[in-house]
Amino acid sequence: MSDRERRVTDDGQPKPGRRVAAIFAHPDDAEFVCAATVAKWAAEGQHVTYVLMTSGDKGSDDPSMSSDQLVALREGEQRAACEVLGVKDVVFLRHPDAMLQNTLELRKELVRVIRTIKPDAVITFDPTVRFVGNEYINHPDHRVTGDVTLDAIYPAARDRLTFPELLTEEGLEPHKVTEVYLSGMEQADTWVDVTDYFDLKIEALKKHASQLDVEEVGKWVTEWATESAANLNPGGKYAEAFRYFKLD
Repeated sequence: MSDRERRVTDDGQPKPGRRVAAIFAHPDDAEFVCAATVAKWAAEGQHVTYVLMTSGDKGSDDPSMSSDQLVALREGEQRAACEVLGVKDVVFLRHPDAMLQNTLELRKELVRVIRTIKPDAVITFDPTVRFVGNEYINHPDHRVTGDVTLDAIYPAARDRLTFPELLTEEGLEPHKVTEVYLSGMEQADTWVDVTDYFDLKIEALKKHASQLDVEEVGKWVTEWATESAANLNPGGKYAEAFRYFKLD
């Protein structure tokens, strides 16, 4: 465990009963970047909910596939992956794939979700990452999801006078998220040893058969996890990396 992970743990990271929301853009996003951590936390007794902004209705090159068919297929794949990982609940917001925008309306919708499920911690994308090297342009839905999630966490979800109708008309009390983990970042400061749960990550990725070549993707994520593990002290074989915020 790294010094940073030890400090996070001392702050309550693995406590049974902690509520965690993993908020991502598409089915399979979380499996790529944080599924082994999710499996570890779920095994420790933490309650994990997935919140997906879209159902990936554009993610097919098959000319015979409709968006409605693809939504049903990908939501089924995501539920199967969540079952592997021990995720308790999945919320599909079903916005159109590849068309997310960081609007006040979308922020309000996510504040509603946060005040409903009341997570102590949230995992989401780092919205500042636009490119990775010279071979990957970050999906605009990833960037928007990170932005709107952070905007909903702070200050909107915690402030009573922000979207007051959520309180007066829907009875949703303000809620304060106390920990944020950013995935897909370029500069990590927290590494979670997932050696004992990495096989579950691969198994969960396999559930997204409509989207990926499991053998090829398995090589990528194994390389990433091995590289991240170099930051653990003492070292495990595999790790997942985050940028971590502890909010007062």
